[in-house]
Amino acid sequence: MASAAGESFSKGAKKAEVTDVSQRILPEQDKMIRRIGFIIRTLLITVISVWFFSGCQKANKERKLKLAHTLPTDHPVHRAMQFMADRCEELSSGSLQIQIYPSEQLGSEQQCVELLQIGSLSITKVSAAVMESFTDDYKVLGLPYIFRSKEHGFKVLDGDIGKELLLSTENKFIRGLCFYDAGSRSFYTIDKPILKPEDLTGLKIRVMKSKTAMDMVKMLGGSPTPISFGELYTALQSGVVDGAENNPPSLYTSHHYEVCKHYSLDEHSSVPDVLIMSQHIWKKLSNEEKKWIQQAADESVTVERKLWKESVKKSLEEIQKAGVTVYYPDKTAFARKVIDVYESYRDHPTIYSYIKRIQATE
Repeated sequence: MASAAGESFSKGAKKAEVTDVSQRILPEQDKMIRRIGFIIRTLLITVISVWFFSGCQKANKERKLKLAHTLPTDHPVHRAMQFMADRCEELSSGSLQIQIYPSEQLGSEQQCVELLQIGSLSITKVSAAVMESFTDDYKVLGLPYIFRSKEHGFKVLDGDIGKELLLSTENKFIRGLCFYDAGSRSFYTIDKPILKPEDLTGLKIRVMKSKTAMDMVKMLGGSPTPISFGELYTALQSGVVDGAENNPPSLYTSHHYEVCKHYSLDEHSSVPDVLIMSQHIWKKLSNEEKKWIQQAADESVTVERKLWKESVKKSLEEIQKAGVTVYYPDKTAFARKVIDVYESYRDHPTIYSYIKRIQATE
């Protein structure tokens, strides 16, 4: 019995010893388990990150943005936008592509802006005059003789004022990317030249859908008639309007010179074109994609200005070959007629401030 009791005691002691050993090992095991858990979590995060990054890259490769506008493919502004699209694809190594739909394929300027606002269109080019429908601030760019020279205009558009205007429509889901040179607008007519403001009396002149443009033509004595640019050739041909006003490349590429044989370079306004993007689409882009687009747009401005200068020279030569007479009337007579328009904006503090800032820009 003693032996059995001793054996039993011995077994109990060994069991207790084993239990004590287990208790001493458990903290080390727990530490090991936590270490293994940390390694597993790290590996999982790494795998997920790699998978997510690869997915983003794949998504980027499939990113295609639509750009629509109303101009023909031989227009310098279209060629600048094509440069932008090519440059964007180059910067992104093909992961970000811009598909261009010219010549009103997706609608008029106004329709393209509306599509852009709801995110159905990514980018479009419109005259800054069209932007007056979305913010009064843009009216300052359409004021007659607001820029003293082309160089003065570039300084304004490339500076703080230009940047402020480009971002002034974000609350309307429109983000401006850059301004393009659209030259100076002058009158072209069917039957007689416009050599002095009085020559506009009684004439129906097509203008853009812009209050500033309409007010200007009224002040000069004409009857402003808003018509879509795409419908203007027929309107001129059928006598709905007696003339219109635009820059030399637009007169040439639109073939309006086939109907209007008098072009008077009074250069009453220098409304730029503006490249705009849907704010809905912009927000979906990565920071890198935004950088590519903005860089490509900025670089296209320099290209466009060079193309524009060349196009103006060629356009004037070609329309004269086609029988158009180009006149150079005294601009001061036109400028005096519209000088009061600046003071009419005293009751609009923002616009009047822009007027003063532009006039003060050296």
